[in-house]
Parts: sequence; structure tokens; C-alpha cells
Amino acid sequence: MKLKSLFATFLVVATANFLEANTSPNIVLILTDDHGWSQLSDYMDPKLKSSRSDYLETPNMNRLMHNGMRFTSGYSPAPLCTPTRRSILCGTTAARSGTEFASPSWIPADHLTIPKALKAANPDYQTAHFGKWGEQMISTPEESGYDASDGMTGNITGGMPKSLGIASGNHAEGPPHFIDNEDPKRTKTVTDRAIGFMHEQVTAEKPFYVQVSYYAQHLSVVTSEKMLKKYQQKGPTDRAYPHAWAAMMEELDDGVGRLIDTIQSLGVDENTYIFFTTDNGGRGTVPGGDNEKTAPNSPLTGAKHHLYEGGIRVPFIVKGPGIKPGSVTRTPVAGYDFLPTFHDLAGGNARELSDEVDGVSLISLMKGDHRSFKRPQEALFFHRPRRGFSAVRQGDHKLMLFWNSDDSIKAIELFDVSTNPTEEGRDISEDKPAIAEALKNKLLAHLYLVAAERVPKTKNR
Repeated sequence: MKLKSLFATFLVVATANFLEANTSPNIVLILTDDHGWSQLSDYMDPKLKSSRSDYLETPNMNRLMHNGMRFTSGYSPAPLCTPTRRSILCGTTAARSGTEFASPSWIPADHLTIPKALKAANPDYQTAHFGKWGEQMISTPEESGYDASDGMTGNITGGMPKSLGIASGNHAEGPPHFIDNEDPKRTKTVTDRAIGFMHEQVTAEKPFYVQVSYYAQHLSVVTSEKMLKKYQQKGPTDRAYPHAWAAMMEELDDGVGRLIDTIQSLGVDENTYIFFTTDNGGRGTVPGGDNEKTAPNSPLTGAKHHLYEGGIRVPFIVKGPGIKPGSVTRTPVAGYDFLPTFHDLAGGNARELSDEVDGVSLISLMKGDHRSFKRPQEALFFHRPRRGFSAVRQGDHKLMLFWNSDDSIKAIELFDVSTNPTEEGRDISEDKPAIAEALKNKLLAHLYLVAAERVPKTKNR
């Protein structure tokens, strides 16, 4: 009887473990490109009327917001594509893993990555990356742990002037937009690949993670003739982007909608999390746009390449089990929080994570439990020394630090970006010197801790 009792107990435990291992959620990360915080047709911040476009049409991105949670202070890890992609992949600040395209001292395959972390939590996970991998990433997706991918893709894969027939490769020497009636910006192909992968894993009864890295809205501007005609007939745009760029955005949104619909049709909606964000803020100018109009990133200051809000505050949305539809959180988060979040969702133990991981799990925020959310350093860090600036966001405040060419501090600016994200003309560093000093010291401490790249003697600012 004792032996039978032990066996019965073992069977119950084994069955419970099996069920737990096989209820790990599916995770989809949608990563768009050069997509500004306010470039959706619904409010990224419901309290701020200027945080949406009156002209663009993004009904499927809106669906994610209405059925999930929007993070009003969501940030890309860097204001440039590859540093952000490397940062998301490894859960690191760009100060740690590299602030520019090339980062020869940081080889992703040598570090913990999202697919490796998921498989550590549950070896059954099948992982894939489709779309834009990045420029000079060094490691392939497979070397970084992915089971399937499109390979070492980059901007040219998604359409750049030279690949579209402009010999010089210069956007200024080509037309403001290009027509592709088959697969503009490869949005359809990337979506198809992701849908096929999800079908395969659901059939195989395997939990899956797929990162869908779209090429839109990166230049060149490519759209279909049919969609372009729709926006030309719609009338003038509301900001300094052209009809073709708005058309490209709707085609991107159509891809997002197909992913959402597939998850629902496969019957896995109740066990699938969808995360949506972008690699950096929107561009300051777009070919064919009327620069006399409101800036593309309004109301944010700055654009891609810079650490003002326009360069790093981005759309950031999560939909999935246990997330209250239409909920909003104002707690600052960043793309380097994805790795620990996904690992946590998969049932992983935090002790499995590398000390190099700078991000934290967002699950408590996703559940609406803001009091339990803890970030050891209490702040988000950004660094781009080759352009001469760094930044830190903690609570309501954000500090910008500007460097001299001799690696000394040139200036600092302090902003309260909690309710008004516009920084231009709102420096309060002289009014709140104690806060400015504390944030400066916290930023410098992080840069020292991660052995961040220093300001080169000759910089291209």
C-alpha cells in the first residue's frame, strides 16, 4: 500500500508537471521600424489628445490597445535599429551591448538571448524570427538560439534605393516613393511566414515564440498603387509625411491584423500574449512630406537618432491572458524588459537569468499590480556617446546628459515628462538641482557598471 501510495503521488506530481510544462503561453513580439509614438489612429496616451493621428488608419493596432494594455511611457532601448534589436535579444541596455550598428565586443551568440531563455524555462518552446534581423548583428538568428528565421536580413531586404533601381543608393536622388503591387515592404511575406510557423506549432502542440520584425515604416517608402490612391483621395495629411507613407502604414496595420486573426482562428487566443512595439522613434522628415506641416513625431521633441523623447518613446502595447482590456500604465518600461518578461511567462526561475540582463519582468504591471513592480536600479538608461549624449528616466523625470569631445560633461537638462512629453523649452534642471544631480550620478554609475563605450575623441554629431 505504501508503494502504491508513493507511485500514485509520483503520478499526480508527474502529471501536474507535464500539464504545467505544456500550458506555457505562446508569445508573439511584433516589432515595427521607425514608427513614432503618436503615429497611430488611437491615443497612445488617452489623456493626451496629441498622442494620435487624425489621418493615419491603424484599426488593428488599435484592437491591441482596446483589448490589452498600453504603456504610455514605453521606450525603445536605443534611437537606432540595430542597438535596439541587440538589446531586445539579450535583455541589455544599449550601454552594455553596444550603441551603434557594429558592436564587435558583444557577440549575441555568446550571451543569453530570448530563445535561449525560453528554452531554459521550457525546452518544448519552438522559436522563430521573421523579417528584419538588423545591420551588423554578427550572430545569425540560429546561432542566437532561434529554430527558424529569414536569416541575416537588413534594411536592403525590405527595400532601399539601390535595391529599388536607384544606382547611387541615395534617397534624395530617387522618387519620394516606390510602387510594389505584390509585396510592398515585404509586409505580406513576413506575415505569411509567421502565420505558417504558428500553424505548425499549434498542430504539433508546442508552445511557440515568434518575433515578427516588419520592415515598415523604414525608408524607402514603398506601397501599392491601390492603397496610395486611397490616401490621395483622402486629402492632405495631418503631419509632415506624404500619402504614400500613410498608405504604407495601413498595409503594415493589415499585417498586424492578419496575425491577430490567425491567433484567434487557431483557437489559442486565450493562451497567447501579443507584444507590440518599435525599434526607435519616428523619422524627423519623410521623403515627399511637406516640412511646413506639423512634425511627424509631434508632440514629442526630436526624432530617430536622438535621445529626446521623439527618438526613444515608442508605441508599447501588450495583449494576453489576465490583462485587463483597455488598461493603461504610466510606469516607464523599455524593450530590454522583454527577455525577463518572456522567461517569467514561460515559467522560468529568475536565477536562470544572466547577471548581464538589465531588464525586469513586467508581469506585475501587466496584471495591474503596480505596487509589486520593482526595478533594482529604479531607472531606464540610454547611451549614444558617438552622438555625444546619454539619458536616464526615473519616475516622472528624465535627464539628458551631453558630452564634450574630451569625455567630460558639457551640459545637463532635466524634464518632467509624466504628463507633458514635450521637452523643448521645458528644462527644469536649475529649478530642481538635487533631482538633476541624483539622476546624473545614477546614470554615470550605470555607465561605469557596464563598462559603456566612452565618447570618442572625434565624433560625428
